[in-house]
Amino acid sequence: MNPRVTKVTPQSGYRLEIVFSNTEQGIYDCSHLLDFGIFKELKDVTYFDQVMVCDGTVAWPHDQDICPDTLYIEAVKNTEHANTVRRPKGHS
Repeated sequence: MNPRVTKVTPQSGYRLEIVFSNTEQGIYDCSHLLDFGIFKELKDVTYFDQVMVCDGTVAWPHDQDICPDTLYIEAVKNTEHANTVRRPKGHS
């Protein structure tokens, strides 16, 4: 099972900044969803910004949500965190 969402922050351009339960962070671009059925309502930026964490994924007030596995797999991960992991002495 992939990590779940613990924090979400809306960004410009219909993007979501996401923190996952394994502490990885990433950006998920929702713009490709905006012309698809239930997600059309997200075009309203005020509504898009109402995104919240619900049961380990992201959701909006009118029951739109995105599969947490999709979010984890497709999010562009922030590698800055990975570069700050300390390695034990003697290891490269």
